[in-house]
Amino acid sequence: MPFFGIILIGFLAGKLARLPRSGLAWLDFYLIYVALPALFFDILSRTPLAELARGSFALATTTSTFLTFLIALVVGRMLTGAGMRVAALQGLVGSYANVGYMGPALTLSALGSAAAAPTALIFCFDVVLIFSLLPTMMAVFGEEDRPMGATAILILRRILTHPFILGSIAGVLGSASGVDIPEAVGTTISMLRASAAPAALFSIGVTVALQPASQPHRELPALVAIKLLVHPLMAWTMVTLVGGFPPVWVYAAVLMACLPPAATCYAAAQQYRLYVEQSASGILLGTAVSVVTVTAPLYLVTHD
Repeated sequence: MPFFGIILIGFLAGKLARLPRSGLAWLDFYLIYVALPALFFDILSRTPLAELARGSFALATTTSTFLTFLIALVVGRMLTGAGMRVAALQGLVGSYANVGYMGPALTLSALGSAAAAPTALIFCFDVVLIFSLLPTMMAVFGEEDRPMGATAILILRRILTHPFILGSIAGVLGSASGVDIPEAVGTTISMLRASAAPAALFSIGVTVALQPASQPHRELPALVAIKLLVHPLMAWTMVTLVGGFPPVWVYAAVLMACLPPAATCYAAAQQYRLYVEQSASGILLGTAVSVVTVTAPLYLVTHD
């Protein structure tokens, strides 16, 4: 109730206040560059380094996202006959969860601090996957004459300069060094961390309320079903097949995969000027349906 309640408050605010989407610019900046990097730094710096070295877990969850991406890409292309560039964006809608804004808010509130390490690993490696996969496909199947070397440099720069990734790297270094943070700095980071989840959830609600609604597209229900049903099943299957993880890690993997399509899908569509209205509608539909498809697994994992 509190999780979706804050999203609902943001949604109602977006519908009632009639303020332009540009009004969220500073809140988005605060979340992306300040609060959420502080959150990832704080949870990772407090996590034993041995827990952050579970490469098999990252491989399992990232593989589940990649396989779901391929399924959504194929289904989207079959239903619409779209080219590979549009199909790549369809795959994004059907596989890339809102792991940045919604992920930590959900897993840490439901599972506690034990979910910090798996949450951070899933986020970091899913970001690396999507930030690598999408530009590569757009370059390979696009008409622009950009050399692959330039594309590789662009991908690497986007990954290494992402504020969440930088905050995560700083957190890992903090965990490895064991350096005590001064109390004043630690208190500031704690305040930023505490503000991250409610501000992110409110921002999601406003963003969904202001998404431009378009005509129904027949592929969107299938893509949303893949995202909200197939992806968590795929994540559960992969981490179970690999095995050896604590239950809370399995729960975190499923909950992160349950999340609706990220706003990044809409941003990517705008960047490439393809599939823009459909991406916005997919986020709107996915977020609405996720009230049910997130709540059910949340109940299951919190009751073992």
